[in-house]
Amino acid sequence: MGQFDRETDAALSELNWEAISETPGGEFAEVIGDLVALTATSGPLGIVGKIPGLLLKIRRLAGASYASNLVYAITAVRDDLETLYERHEDLRARIESLGTDGRFSEAISGLALRAMHTSVKDRLKRLARIVVNGVKEDELDPEGLDDMLRAATQLTKGDISVLESVAEAQSKATIFSLSTGDGTINLPREVWQSLERDRFITPGGQMVIRSSLARLQSLGFVADIQTMESTWLPRFLVSPEGEKFLKFLREIAE
Repeated sequence: MGQFDRETDAALSELNWEAISETPGGEFAEVIGDLVALTATSGPLGIVGKIPGLLLKIRRLAGASYASNLVYAITAVRDDLETLYERHEDLRARIESLGTDGRFSEAISGLALRAMHTSVKDRLKRLARIVVNGVKEDELDPEGLDDMLRAATQLTKGDISVLESVAEAQSKATIFSLSTGDGTINLPREVWQSLERDRFITPGGQMVIRSSLARLQSLGFVADIQTMESTWLPRFLVSPEGEKFLKFLREIAE
């Protein structure tokens, strides 16, 4: 990405940021079409020539800062798609057809909207990773993807670390059958006792963990499992939606 980064910075610096009259909101659809085109797997040089014109359109819509953030996120999408294309021959036909896939256009539109809410590069990378993993898994359902894109810009690195840690402990805990016979579930006490032994959670530092759990619960990524036990340890377990979110944040190289 080094060469591309330099070209992007150059394009941004060369733009004339004089006062520009606002353009009709309908132009956003055209911008999304251009963004989809920029994810083509033709290599960095194929995208550079299109950057100045696209940035100018975005600048008219939302401003220079947003333009820079959005190009960063789209570059990450393009790079991850190239990795996917190179390492998964069975996915090449799917990737080559993305330009005509309405679900992909909606995913890029969702990414573009969420990129308005953050300038943190880690969060912008999460947006890209979610979209590309959606392509990889052929799961570009707009509603489910939008929920994950929203979470990608709202959660902190600490929140995601808590989600990962609970999920890992949960996968190692003994599984007990539910009395309803609807499935299986990990015993919350066993999960959180293992985290306590690992010093992941302590009496003095529990409020930080509980704050993360509250944010994760608001997104549906963890659930508070009611038990008869009285303990200071939390009773949260990772939900199927939380597990899917972690799956969609994985490195494309996997």
